[in-house]
Amino acid sequence: MKFKASMDNLAKGVTAAISVLFAVIIVAQLFLYRSGSPITAIITTILILIIYVVSYLFRPTGYELTDENFIIHRAIKDVVIKKASIREVILPSSEQMRWTIRTFGVGGLFGYYGKFVNWKLGNMTWYATRRNKIILIMTADGKKLVITPDETEKFLRQFA
Repeated sequence: MKFKASMDNLAKGVTAAISVLFAVIIVAQLFLYRSGSPITAIITTILILIIYVVSYLFRPTGYELTDENFIIHRAIKDVVIKKASIREVILPSSEQMRWTIRTFGVGGLFGYYGKFVNWKLGNMTWYATRRNKIILIMTADGKKLVITPDETEKFLRQFA
C-alpha cells in the first residue's frame, strides 16, 4: 500500500523562500558575468543549481509497504528496507523528539531529510516532509528512521 508524504507549511515556506533567493542570486550573477567577473558568476550559479537539484532529487516523495519491504520513494534511488529487519515501529511523543538537531541534511527545502541526532533517541536518519505525524522505525541493526506519512494511523495498521 502506498502512502503520501506532503510537506508541512514550514517546508513549503522554506522551499518557496529558498527558490526565490536562489533565483535572485542567479539573476545577480548575470550582472556579475557582464561586469567582468565571469568565473565567479559561473561557479556560484553552478553551485546553487547543484544544491537545488540534489535537494530535489533526494527528497522523500512517499512511502510504500509491500509484503516483504518498506520503501521510501525518492526521485533518485528509493530506500528499500526488508520488513523482517524492522524491530519496532512507534509514534514518538513530542517530548521524545524535543532537542533533535540536524547534523548533515536538509531542514526545510523540500522536507527534512538526512542525518539528525536527538538527546534521548540518539542518531537517526530522517525521510520526512513535516515536523508532525512522526513515525520512528527501529531496525534490528540499530538504525533509527523517521518518516511522516500523511495517514499515520493507517500506516501503523498496515504495518502490523
